[in-house]
Amino acid sequence: MYEKAKILIPGGVSSPVRAIKPYPFYTASADGSKIRDIDGNEYIDYCMAYGPLILGHNHSIIKETIKSQLDKGWLYGTPTELEVTLAEKITGYYPSIDMLRFVSTGTEATMSALRLARGFTGRNKFVKIEGGFHGAHDAVLVKAGSGATTLGEPDSLGIPTDFTKYTLQSPYNDIEAMAGLIEKNKDDMAAVIIEPMLGNVGPVLPMTGYLKELRKLTLENDVLLIFDEVITGFRLAMGGAQEYFGVIPDITTMGKIVGGGLPIGVFGGRREIMEMISPSGAIYQAGTFSGSPCSMAAGITMLDYLKQENIHEKLNSTGNYLRDSLSKIVEDLGLDYNVCGIASMFKIFFGEEPRNYQEVLKCDQEGYLAFFHRMLESGIFLPPSQFETNFISAAHSKEDIENTLEVYAENLLIDSRL
Repeated sequence: MYEKAKILIPGGVSSPVRAIKPYPFYTASADGSKIRDIDGNEYIDYCMAYGPLILGHNHSIIKETIKSQLDKGWLYGTPTELEVTLAEKITGYYPSIDMLRFVSTGTEATMSALRLARGFTGRNKFVKIEGGFHGAHDAVLVKAGSGATTLGEPDSLGIPTDFTKYTLQSPYNDIEAMAGLIEKNKDDMAAVIIEPMLGNVGPVLPMTGYLKELRKLTLENDVLLIFDEVITGFRLAMGGAQEYFGVIPDITTMGKIVGGGLPIGVFGGRREIMEMISPSGAIYQAGTFSGSPCSMAAGITMLDYLKQENIHEKLNSTGNYLRDSLSKIVEDLGLDYNVCGIASMFKIFFGEEPRNYQEVLKCDQEGYLAFFHRMLESGIFLPPSQFETNFISAAHSKEDIENTLEVYAENLLIDSRL
């Protein structure tokens, strides 16, 4: 299948992270915590589509909602009551959001949020965190380590340098570097965009006080703070990372969980900022599939179920147990690895616990990849890169967790003997 796919699809995959060497497995079906490939193998899944499936695969309540909506039609090109209902629910959980706009992807959400920040402030520059990921649009595809005092260097062919010259970078967890960067550029600084917790290289957690100091710094300098909660939105808590860490941004982006597993993106913020969006304002944004009825219906059901079933308390408790147990395994084996994570997210770094992207790069990537393949052969599907987060879902049973810990211990034992 992979050989055929390479002829038809660049690299044989529809997204680069799926390009597992020497070839990826092809999924035939999935249910609950399990995913099955076309060769008949079954795996306990901790990738969970890279975050959206907080309830697990093929959850019955989401599936029935989608089926019900399909009977009514799946695309209208008109406003629906569904989008008003979902917007009302989201704004109820996020005090930072007075108004929002639905789009189809996280990439669209962050792209629109940055355009909004520039349009509202009348300034051009913004800061992103080194190693932070905000989708695949031109302004944020900047090489990590290109330097905060130089022009942003594109991280992909096809992006003119002029498109990234207003993109500055600062190391995560370094408030002094951020302060210096804002001070030097504050006359033309529109915003800081940040994953409150680095998800695409991690998880890498904020040091105590970092996010609150960042909020204070941006307020003092009249710079908008954008929280990219595409991963953390409705993952850490009903109010996302901003509830979990107690920090309120000016603009928030979301995706993944909020669509119930269907394509979605969201950007929202203070009313005075959001009213700049067309047709009420002069900042243009549009999309044929924005507010897709199936995504809206699935999202409404997802949020209601998360709240009613108290999913976060149960999941976060499981996450704590899994991380504590993995840490004990690593310690008992005498490995210089570190178990990191928060809530229902976890990862073993093959090295010291990183505080920023440069420290992540020091971890043993080849060693992790070999470990990934051993885990896959043992029936556990983890993200195939040291630079991705593992996700626990509500579908992971106690038996799944205990089985997972046994398999981790067996495969880490091999590392301890190398």
